[in-house]
Amino acid sequence: MNFIYNEAEEKDAYIQLLMILCYTILGLVIGSVLSLAVVVAVYGSDGLSNAAVLMSGDASSAAVLKVSQVLTTGCMFILPPLMLAWTEKIKISNFYSFKKPTASLLFLVFLIMLCSMPLMEWVGLANQKMVLPEFLKPLENWMRSKEDEAMKMTILLLNTKNISDFLINILVIALLPAIGEELMFRGGIQRSFTKMFKNPHVAIWISAFIFSAIHLQFFGFFPRLFLGAAFGYIYWWTGSLWYAMLAHFLNNAYAVSVAWYLQKHNIPLTEADNSSNFPWYAYVISLILSIFLFKYLKNKTTSGNGKQLG
Repeated sequence: MNFIYNEAEEKDAYIQLLMILCYTILGLVIGSVLSLAVVVAVYGSDGLSNAAVLMSGDASSAAVLKVSQVLTTGCMFILPPLMLAWTEKIKISNFYSFKKPTASLLFLVFLIMLCSMPLMEWVGLANQKMVLPEFLKPLENWMRSKEDEAMKMTILLLNTKNISDFLINILVIALLPAIGEELMFRGGIQRSFTKMFKNPHVAIWISAFIFSAIHLQFFGFFPRLFLGAAFGYIYWWTGSLWYAMLAHFLNNAYAVSVAWYLQKHNIPLTEADNSSNFPWYAYVISLILSIFLFKYLKNKTTSGNGKQLG
């Protein structure tokens, strides 16, 4: 399965990457202005000078943070790749390959994400225990402080008091980022890198690296890197962005659901990242099943015509 690139119509891959970067910067400015407008509308000018107001954890601050999350996702991740397709004057469904999904492949992607969860937990726990050499301790301390800040923000966003909060979190934290980040990193960036390098593996891993690095969560870098690569291969082999979006959504929705479960049982949310939920042999089984299912996905999506996306 290949993207059908019409070189006479599309701009050079380097130009496309520059364009999406410019659109992202524009989206950052627009999203920031709109977020500030929401803060002022709720808290007045005091909200701009007192950041602690937004971290208070009350209902209004949580609502403002979630609105800001929606604006950021929309302006920085959804709008730029859409604008790139519009600039190229190519139908969005064709530009990013939104082929109609099949039930069998949707179920296979679901199985991949389900079976890989223990493996991703092990990678995450190992990453959390990362220790830098002594001469890099100042860097490690800075990384830990940024991680703590990100954790505080995440806890506030995941705060759930009832089923309505849970459903809103599924929409804001699971669905919208899955759509936006897959459009940006797999649809926009990976697609351009594939054209640039003529090597889908290079494009997938560079895109996954950027995807992980941009979150600025260093002690969650490697699980996010491997997830980004997994989404990239799913996109490449299936030839449709729908499957990558589904995989991303399932990963996010699992995290939101775990947070809801922990809060329902009065367990601190930090327990989700710092403790093991599986015995050691579950990690081994998860690795074996993940490899098998990815190979099966590759064979199933390429056996029909002997071609692959990219």
